[in-house]
Amino acid sequence: MNTVEHSVSFTALGTTAVLVVGDPAALDRAREILEDEVAAIDKACSRFRPDSELSVVNATPGRWVPISPQFAAAVDVALRAARLTDGAVDPTVGASMRVLGYDRDFAEVERDGPSVRVTVGRVPGWRLVELDPAGGRIRIPAGVELDLGATAKAWCADLAARRAADATGAGVLVSLGGDIAVSGPPPAGGWTIRVTDDHAAPAEAPGQTVAVTGGGLATSSTTVRAWDRGDARLHHVVDPSTGSPAAVWWRTVSVAAGSCVDANTASTAAVVLGREAPGWLERHGLPARLVAADGSVTVVGGWPVDGDAVGAAGAEVAGRDAASAEVREVASCSR
Repeated sequence: MNTVEHSVSFTALGTTAVLVVGDPAALDRAREILEDEVAAIDKACSRFRPDSELSVVNATPGRWVPISPQFAAAVDVALRAARLTDGAVDPTVGASMRVLGYDRDFAEVERDGPSVRVTVGRVPGWRLVELDPAGGRIRIPAGVELDLGATAKAWCADLAARRAADATGAGVLVSLGGDIAVSGPPPAGGWTIRVTDDHAAPAEAPGQTVAVTGGGLATSSTTVRAWDRGDARLHHVVDPSTGSPAAVWWRTVSVAAGSCVDANTASTAAVVLGREAPGWLERHGLPARLVAADGSVTVVGGWPVDGDAVGAAGAEVAGRDAASAEVREVASCSR
């Protein structure tokens, strides 16, 4: 992304937070807002904090549990993602993530461990989650564990970018582990972003440079958050229909949408959908770049095809409804 002096980065949510602003006078206030949103989402949604609301809910199945408006909204975002993707993105994958070994902050996960024998199957399903936002409560049945990883971080980026832009009047870009939200007036030609397998890769890493002027951009990968158990290579994108890591049809999928949470919802769904993903993304009008396991690249939905030159040319990557918060309320493809 743009390398300008009006930026700051720090560790947050088990990854790297990057904040870029168009006006240096806005940087301090924008950072305060980003740190506030990060702290709130961590307290509400972390799987790795015993005092988080998510941990309390997972430890209290079968009963109504009082929750904050923040957590209620985060769950609502996750349920919406499940509905819009016909369950390809499902917040009830928590138990699967735990038994597969992703049971702590990823920096602490053993990358090479002994074989494990686990029994997995279709996850319980998002329709079992009973959310009562008006009453400030939630209930999940026994056997259900929530994991909001597919939506919470991206939603946090959206909230922080919007709040910071509103508070300062400046253009703002927020990246949380490569989940990118922009708000306010963009720089001339848009915010330039390097799309690679790993958000932490250097600028010269293989990939593509694009520019965004609004909404969000997210990349889901099967290579970065990955670990070995015996001869099995595992990764963090679980297919809800099997409870196991999704088959690695795509190494990475990058999607642009009207918001970061919609972009990340779609990129995660595309990894799960495998060979069906390009058609699904096309039908939803979402520009996307899909890198197959062999390194071949497929682009759909108007994503630029001119490689690195596209960024310098200021080509725009944005959803067809860039101002909308909806992925698209249309029928999902069958799975």
